[in-house]
Amino acid sequence: MLFYAISVPSHQPERAASVTPLICIVGPTAAGKTEIALDLAERHGAEIISVDSALVYRGMDIGTAKPDADQLARVRHWLIDLREPVDSYSAADFVVDAEAAIADIQSRGRMPLLVGGTMLYLRALLQGLSDLPAANPELRAQLAAELAERGAEALHEDLARCDPAAAARIHRNDPQRLLRALEVFRQTGKPISELQGAWQQSARRPA
Repeated sequence: MLFYAISVPSHQPERAASVTPLICIVGPTAAGKTEIALDLAERHGAEIISVDSALVYRGMDIGTAKPDADQLARVRHWLIDLREPVDSYSAADFVVDAEAAIADIQSRGRMPLLVGGTMLYLRALLQGLSDLPAANPELRAQLAAELAERGAEALHEDLARCDPAAAARIHRNDPQRLLRALEVFRQTGKPISELQGAWQQSARRPA
């Protein structure tokens, strides 16, 4: 479990004056985050924003370490029981809902406390959504056919020519990541390592 605040990136010093850092408690299910968060919230007048892709759904009470009724009564919680299980909920949806919750909490002079373990949601909030294109089923099917015909080693060599950095970290026996990297390059003309690097370096807000 991690309890941290990330400082404002050095390449964006102008953000320090305009954006209040966010306190985050992150870690796996049943790591003890809830009690630590409740204690901290009660001590410092905070409200808890759930960063958990399961808790946004109603009825997900088993195997999720969802706060019980007493815990929910102690401190106000946000982004729990928002949708029915049949509904979709994306990282983009989370960013919209979390930003609204943060603004509401801070407007009342209280502290938002982000607690959970869905790192995709947290990264989307802090760094923004990546510019990676959505999956292209037609192109993916074409690449899968190439994989079957030419073999993984040949496709890995293709990747090494267009994106050496990605090829260095993606093993030829990892077809899912290999095909995704080639798919992104063929869709955008840009290496997936370049797009991912730009996303990781751009912080939307400090935490």
